[in-house]
Amino acid sequence: MNASAADLPRALAPHDRELLSPEQLEARLRAIGAERYHDKHPFHGLLHGGQLDRGQVQAWALNRFEYQRCIPLKDAALLARIEDPQLRRVWRQRIVDHDGEREGDGGIARWLHLTDALGLDRELVESGRALLPATRFAVQAYIHFVRERSLLEAIASSLTELFAPTIIGQRVAGMLANYDFVSPKALAYFDSRLHQAPQDANFALDYVKRHARTREQQDAVCDALRFKCEVLWSMLDALHLAYVEPRLIPPGAFDPRRMPS
Repeated sequence: MNASAADLPRALAPHDRELLSPEQLEARLRAIGAERYHDKHPFHGLLHGGQLDRGQVQAWALNRFEYQRCIPLKDAALLARIEDPQLRRVWRQRIVDHDGEREGDGGIARWLHLTDALGLDRELVESGRALLPATRFAVQAYIHFVRERSLLEAIASSLTELFAPTIIGQRVAGMLANYDFVSPKALAYFDSRLHQAPQDANFALDYVKRHARTREQQDAVCDALRFKCEVLWSMLDALHLAYVEPRLIPPGAFDPRRMPS
């Protein structure tokens, strides 16, 4: 006896395999962010709520720098695959935003101002030798994803920026309210991201909606966003395990207990 559509797994039901409209695809992407973006992670609740000590905040900033450092590497890998000059002109601005036009400018430099303000040795931060292993693996996985998957998937993986303004607002307000060792100047990185992230996200979202022309491509786009959410979530998992509970700091990783007071 042939199975009815209702008997099929949801992923295989015929009505669920129809091409989504651009509006339906956007709604699905936003639903993925609403469920999976790392603003839901308990570590962020602790960070924004003032429940971490200085050493734990240092650990977050140090490990997050690895992600910030590698964003231009990710975008350069993506840029090398783009044959359309107009798309290249738009996308290369992301590299400029993080690298800056000159020494001491750009998002990476501003993140280093944050780690400086938190009392971290700059050479230690830039060297990467005190990273959590999971941070290194997660960031490298993201770079490899962008290099190896389709251009459409690579661009879609950047769509976590759709959800960045909310978490940035929470972070800046919460940290300024709760930590006397954090100043507005130290958090200057986030000022520029409040307008850069929405601009970048809207461009990528429009690109994805126009170029995901089959249901298979639409599914791949959604999977790319899920993957990127998992990259960010896994980084916070590692921070929580090492510095909150059960405080199992891997050998060689940053240990605030060994920092000079």
